[in-house]
Amino acid sequence: MCIRKPVSAQLEHVAPQAGLADSPRMRNLEELKASVRAFVMERDWERFHSPKNLAMALSVEASELVELFQWLTEEESAQLDDAQRRRVAEEMADVLWFLVRLSDRLDIDLLQAAGRKLAANAEKYPADRVRGQAKKYSDY
Repeated sequence: MCIRKPVSAQLEHVAPQAGLADSPRMRNLEELKASVRAFVMERDWERFHSPKNLAMALSVEASELVELFQWLTEEESAQLDDAQRRRVAEEMADVLWFLVRLSDRLDIDLLQAAGRKLAANAEKYPADRVRGQAKKYSDY
């Protein structure tokens, strides 16, 4: 029988954020991925985390983030009060959590994928041609 250490014991090396005594402060995506994986395993949720289910959960969490901005003006969306910022941060964390979890299940290096995508977008959207415009690359 395999006895797993609780997530809190696995994260002893991680310093807490100011004001959040029980919250681990992640230093990189690999640390976050390992922490999320341990959290899931400790709860026996692996069987629910198919790529399909994780992608759907990611979409739901992104929608919950959008909902927080839904009826705000452009100005209001840039000037959130403390309570709104906390709610936005929580939803952003949920989006990140499911994205990292999905990358773990599919063995995709998110930083490498983001770097490739940034390079591809630099080709699609050359700064000297698109500066100050919000058109799609096919419209230039």
